[in-house]
Amino acid sequence: MNKVPQGLTTIYGSNVMIFKSFLRYSIILMSALIIAACATVPDETVSSSSSSSSSSSTSSGPQVVDGVYVGSETVEMLAVDVPDRVFFAYDSFALNSNAQDTLSKQAAWLKANGSVTIAIEGHADERGTREYNLALGDRRANAAKDYLMSQGISANRITTISFGKEKPVVNASNDKAWAQNRRSVTVRTN
Repeated sequence: MNKVPQGLTTIYGSNVMIFKSFLRYSIILMSALIIAACATVPDETVSSSSSSSSSSSTSSGPQVVDGVYVGSETVEMLAVDVPDRVFFAYDSFALNSNAQDTLSKQAAWLKANGSVTIAIEGHADERGTREYNLALGDRRANAAKDYLMSQGISANRITTISFGKEKPVVNASNDKAWAQNRRSVTVRTN
C-alpha cells in the first residue's frame, strides 16, 4: 500500500476543514442576502379590486401606476426599474423595437415624475474616427430624444450629449463589447 506521509495528511485534512467552513459561511451569506433582497421589495399599490381603498387616499411610499414607479421618493428608480439605455446596430441610429419599448417605459416614468430633467448620452464603439463617432453618438442621442418627445415629453426637459467612442462601457475589441458600447444612456440631471 502507498501510505501518505503524516505531514501531507495534516495539510490535506486542514484544507478540507477550511473548505467545509468556507462552504458553510457561503451558504449562510447567500441565505442572508436572499432574505435581505426579499425584505426590500417595494410594496405595490393596492389593486383597484380592493374594496377598502379609496381614490382620495395617498400613500407616503412608492406607488406603481401601469407598471411604473411614481412619486417623489422614486426618482432614483429610473435606472433600477426602468432601463436607462438602448442599444444600436453597427453604424446605425435607428431605434429597434426593444429600444422603443425601453424609451416608452422611460416616457411613462418621466410623465409620472414631471419635475425630473434628463440628459441622453450618445455612445459609439471604438471603430471609426473620433469625429465620425461623435457625430454618430449625437444622432443616437437625438433619436432617443425625438422618440421621448413623440411620447409627450417636453423638449425642455431633455438635453443631449455625444461621447462618441470616448467612454466605452466595455474595454475590449470584439463583437460583444462593441454591441454594449453602441448605446444611448438616459441620466437624471436634477
